[in-house]
Amino acid sequence: MKKKLNALGKVTVLLLVVGGLLYAGSNRDQLVASSHREAPLISDDPLADNTDLYCFRSPEDPNRIIIMANYIPLQLPMGGPNYSTFGEDINYEIHIKNDAATAGDDITYRFKFEAVNEDPTTFFNIRLGLQNIKTTYKCLKSVGGSPFVKIAEGPVPPNNIGPRSIEDPVVGLGTTYDQLISDAVTTADDGSLLYCGPADDPFFVDLGGIFDLGQTRQGGTGINAPRDGIAGRNVHVIAMSIPISKLQKDGKNVQQATSILDGDFVIGVWASASRKKVKTLDGVGGQTSTGKYVQISRLGMPLTNEAIIPIGKKDLWNWTTPYNDAQFEQYFTNPELALYMDDALFGTAVPGLSLLRIQKASQTVLGNVNFGNGNDGLFVIAGNAATIGTALDPAIFGGYLLRDNEPRSVDILPIFYTGVPNLAPYQLAVGKPDGNPLAPGKPFVNNFLPTFGDMLRLNMAVPVTPRDDPKFSSLGLIQAAVLGLTDPAYNGSTDLQFIPNMDGFPNGRRLEDDVTRIELQAVAGVALAAIGLWYDDHTIGIGQSPVTQDLLDVLTYSTGVESNDAPFKTSFPFAASPWSGYDYHYNYTY
Repeated sequence: MKKKLNALGKVTVLLLVVGGLLYAGSNRDQLVASSHREAPLISDDPLADNTDLYCFRSPEDPNRIIIMANYIPLQLPMGGPNYSTFGEDINYEIHIKNDAATAGDDITYRFKFEAVNEDPTTFFNIRLGLQNIKTTYKCLKSVGGSPFVKIAEGPVPPNNIGPRSIEDPVVGLGTTYDQLISDAVTTADDGSLLYCGPADDPFFVDLGGIFDLGQTRQGGTGINAPRDGIAGRNVHVIAMSIPISKLQKDGKNVQQATSILDGDFVIGVWASASRKKVKTLDGVGGQTSTGKYVQISRLGMPLTNEAIIPIGKKDLWNWTTPYNDAQFEQYFTNPELALYMDDALFGTAVPGLSLLRIQKASQTVLGNVNFGNGNDGLFVIAGNAATIGTALDPAIFGGYLLRDNEPRSVDILPIFYTGVPNLAPYQLAVGKPDGNPLAPGKPFVNNFLPTFGDMLRLNMAVPVTPRDDPKFSSLGLIQAAVLGLTDPAYNGSTDLQFIPNMDGFPNGRRLEDDVTRIELQAVAGVALAAIGLWYDDHTIGIGQSPVTQDLLDVLTYSTGVESNDAPFKTSFPFAASPWSGYDYHYNYTY
């Protein structure tokens, strides 16, 4: 709500319309918004906009977990004279859930930023060794709802304006940008390493194609060639390297895990940004913020708000926390994207997704199964004695995972809302009789944390896949499933063993993971196929290979943009250095 007064008066901008107008009956005092401009309200407040969240076991030190929350989307490197930086009146927070038996967050890190103009007499951002704006931060930590305690403070490097501003010893800062990054890495009181500052945006996707009604451009040429819509853009990153023992609910280090899928080492992570409720402009160039802090942005799993939540609910989704996400379950159990992967619905109208098709006649020994929107999926076996002892057992999780007319409650919903348990049917089809997905198989995932809500879940006990491993893949857990099913090194037994990329999305999220491709493949049902719910062109009982054309089509599908435009660092903070405004030359040629 805005109330405009005369030019000599004050203008009070209410950033939050009373919560009851947005969500009747709520007792939370929050706002709305989030990620790469995908929600209407946050597009007007980029400083508070979560763009991406990453969580992975460190390839540099396997005793640590890397958490990276990015903000301020689509920054042009030459975007002066007022370059972007973290907001001073924003609470940037990283939330950790490690114990399903407790309510709310178990650990919260809060980052507060301050900025000063060292030389307000110039329009330059950097001149004669002085910075406008020079930013610093404090990191505070709360455990189990305790009061926040400061654990670190440090500098934020300036934007990478150009070599004269950064490197010149007389008129600039007299250093290198890599040295600025190194000098900004701070050690917190709990042993965490922290970096807050500019970075290359590590996300990669053909934004222009996908948002043009699913027009992915793999294999095209000229103007129809796929293009990374985020290439050459910067973000501001809050990066943390945290000892596993500080995140595990009992303070255990990873050497104490009982197996590489130990469920006691699962964490859920989400990030947010909050502003004070009221901003007052004084009419002479100043402003103040008052009132309670209200959440205006959040992010857990990638692309939730962009590609799953409908536009009429996006602001509401960002206004809530994961602990109130039950109201959005319908968008996961009958996802809109599945409509464009079904020729009986709207599939023929979206040729870019033509290789992605929903299983509508998947054969099982208990009958055929239809995962098309509005059908029953595996609900047809609800209560069957064959479910006893599996995750679909009505005495375990069957009532949550098997729902009438909500076919994707068995796969998309748990991937986003609970994580996936190491129980049948959620084991690879290795060792399962053809057509019986409920039989025990080969374990390959356990990031199950039954606190319902959208979080990025990671099992910290899963070993790291070295980035130079020839089997390392940006397809994450999907590639682990492919190797587990087809590679003789892994498909010879149902024993638990490490398969490369078990540490990849959606078990956490590495910088390299192609989450857009993985999520589109998952909506098409590739996770269902991995556990033995094969595609429609597979006939059980005749010895046919389950690697059918339909499955191959899904596995080989690509948006055409499969990697970042800059190589990632091999050490903390891992994100590539931000693009320089002076050197910027990123142009597409057709």
